[in-house]
Amino acid sequence: MARYTGPTTKKARALGEAIFGYDKNFDKKKYPPGQHGQARRRQKSDYGLQLLEKQKAKFTYGLLERQFRNLFKKASRKQGVTGEVLLQFLEGRLDNTVFRLGIAPTRNAARQLVTHKHITVNGILTNIPSYALRPGDVIAVRSKSRGNEVIYTSIENNSDVKKFPWLEWNPDAYQGVFLAFPQRTEIPENINEQLIVELYSK
Repeated sequence: MARYTGPTTKKARALGEAIFGYDKNFDKKKYPPGQHGQARRRQKSDYGLQLLEKQKAKFTYGLLERQFRNLFKKASRKQGVTGEVLLQFLEGRLDNTVFRLGIAPTRNAARQLVTHKHITVNGILTNIPSYALRPGDVIAVRSKSRGNEVIYTSIENNSDVKKFPWLEWNPDAYQGVFLAFPQRTEIPENINEQLIVELYSK
């Protein structure tokens, strides 16, 4: 399945935020890439700001344009605030939840663990990163994969899962539960979802 495989620091600098996690190179150069990156730039138009937020959300969660557009259409058909529902759907993806649970150090690593069949959902081996979780679903590391160095190291270093009240994690069983879709105030990503809604509403 297609995904972005280009330079992450360059993309983060273009979007103005370390969306791929801590990056020492981004910290050194917090301005857009290119020879004119430090030059004074014109203020972005409304469309430019809306497009920037969409790009930020896409690259943060690792979706391509068609996937993102289809997810937005699904969110717009569901009852509730469309922007918030969109973020809830993004948070409810299997690859994102594997990352949030601390099974993988990054979303890209989480996606790889899922596609390489290291993860089960409700006891069933699931290798679809975009799999949409529902409240009550149990996400676990397959028993044969618990000795995987990436998984073991990530879980040992994980201390963030308690920050996400919609998830429950049992380190001894190598499994977690997707308790509910998070409220907007619980989602830590710095994304202005209303601008995305405005962009797709044109």
